[in-house]
Amino acid sequence: MELNKYIDHTLLKAEATYEQIKKLCDEAKKYDFKSCCVNPCQVKLAKEELKDSDVLVCTVIGFPLGATTKEVKVFETEDAIKNGADEIDMVINIGTLKAGDYAKVEEEIKALADLCHNNGKILKTIIECCLLDKDEIVKVCELAKNAGADFVKTSTGFSSGGAKKEDVALMRKTVGNEMGVKASGGIRDLKSAREMIENGATRLGCSAGVQIMEEAKN
Repeated sequence: MELNKYIDHTLLKAEATYEQIKKLCDEAKKYDFKSCCVNPCQVKLAKEELKDSDVLVCTVIGFPLGATTKEVKVFETEDAIKNGADEIDMVINIGTLKAGDYAKVEEEIKALADLCHNNGKILKTIIECCLLDKDEIVKVCELAKNAGADFVKTSTGFSSGGAKKEDVALMRKTVGNEMGVKASGGIRDLKSAREMIENGATRLGCSAGVQIMEEAKN
């Protein structure tokens, strides 16, 4: 797979303007990235901007804390799909996982996976590795796999840390080859992008996609 097709070109800052989203979409079309990842309120705009391209629209649900209820995440996902989202990156309820209520975590992931798949969409599960120990990373990857998610994703990029190659490797080892692994947060150059891919990432969430592609070209 070409490097550009690993990249979800991302802008999730609270202050992102319409013009910045349009620029993001223009860049995504120029480099033919896999998707543009935007906040839910900007899905419609991104869909319109990307309509004549192969670039998908990705959005985030329960972002960035994951601390809303399952019902709210379901509603958010339905709304995002209605507005044109192709891929859903949902933050798990991290406190529920750490409390050991695994059935509840799996139930929430499954509700969103079923909703996405019934509409022909993809679900990525953000597990926020920086807040988990190794055993918790393994456990939540197993839960996501059981629940039918399409990807596990390292990070929101809004917590205490981003993607680490060791976490990506552990996630890949846990889910095997049946699922995608998305590395996200702090991937700002070609070296870190390649490291993530070498350790099992099949998707990269980054705001520095243009810089990475230019570095690869040179």
